Amino acid sequence: MSDYTGGLPLHKLREAIAYINDYLDQDLMLAEIAATVQMSPHYFASLFKQSTGFAPHQYVTKCRIEKAKLLLARQELTIAEILQQVGFKSQSHFTRVFRQYTTTTPKAYRDAL
Repeated sequence: MSDYTGGLPLHKLREAIAYINDYLDQDLMLAEIAATVQMSPHYFASLFKQSTGFAPHQYVTKCRIEKAKLLLARQELTIAEILQQVGFKSQSHFTRVFRQYTTTTPKAYRDAL
């Protein structure tokens, strides 16, 4: 087994991040992300955190919120459509998480643009 002090090798990190971005609209399981880079979930999670400063689930949530902000700015989708595109199951959960990351609601964020 290789010892990756300092986190994931860059190519594995890029592969994992690409996978996360490709499947943001779906339930992303740690085991699936780890499998894309041929690592155990636990080992992957610790190296991913070393590399990015975020646990995998925190990183996924951050990506979902960033994508939601971009989609909110474009105006052509409803908030309900956006929350589905970024992998949330309910509007209340989406609003709660969005507010944690941005201190505002999705509607208020859109209205302020």
